Amino acid sequence: MNIQIKTQGAAATRPLAGKVSLVTGSTSGIGLGIARGLAEAGSAVVLNGLGIASEITRTREQIAADFGVKAGYSPADMTRPSSITEMIDVTLAEHGRFDVLVNNAGIQHVAPLEQFPADKWDAILAINLSSAFHTTRAVLPSMRRNRFGRIINIASAHGLVASPYKAAYVAAKHGVVGLTKVTALETAEDGITCNAICPGYVYTPLVEAQIDSQAKAHGISRDKVIRDVLLAQQPNKRFASVEELGALTVFLASEAAASITGIALPVDGGWTAH
Repeated sequence: MNIQIKTQGAAATRPLAGKVSLVTGSTSGIGLGIARGLAEAGSAVVLNGLGIASEITRTREQIAADFGVKAGYSPADMTRPSSITEMIDVTLAEHGRFDVLVNNAGIQHVAPLEQFPADKWDAILAINLSSAFHTTRAVLPSMRRNRFGRIINIASAHGLVASPYKAAYVAAKHGVVGLTKVTALETAEDGITCNAICPGYVYTPLVEAQIDSQAKAHGISRDKVIRDVLLAQQPNKRFASVEELGALTVFLASEAAASITGIALPVDGGWTAH
């Protein structure tokens, strides 16, 4: 068998040129890092999430200037199915296609089970799990018509293992992994893949604030907070970066990952290898 491998400069550096991507929860942190990675790979991007309007506008303009792609924004409320459906419909109307969906929106609350507020449970399940169902359900008809689609769910190491006091978050992220597998099976013959990325601790402004607050609360150094508190379960003792998650998302969205579907891929420095 004579196998020829063709590489073209533009395709190699901009593997998602001409594609359209939506990243939920992408006005900051992990989601923004992923959106920037997709834009750098050539995809038009639609941001979604909370924030100050002027700052979101600056973020969109910066992405467009840095990468030469269209950068839009949807204020869709990820707790409301009708708002999610409207976001998908508007994206399709504006771009005429829908190629990459990244379900990243998420919130957290920590409390013992018997003290866990019911409203926090409902909110975490709605945003961290149900929103991924509603977005996936809404984008699949377009992806099936185009015979191409990449659905990438940002789960967590807590989609694979548990920690105390995080009942709703762990339940939701385990649910995301299950939803990923079902979606992969149902779309396997349609040119669509669905995978979950399961990060451990990722360095973001929110984590930076957590380091400082923990150091003050416990009277210990920043380094000790990082190694012995936040990264206690991560053998490599380093945070993943948003750029790493962006690069992995781009790979999973590319043609090179066409045969990768239904997986839950840890990016956790060895946490789940215990």
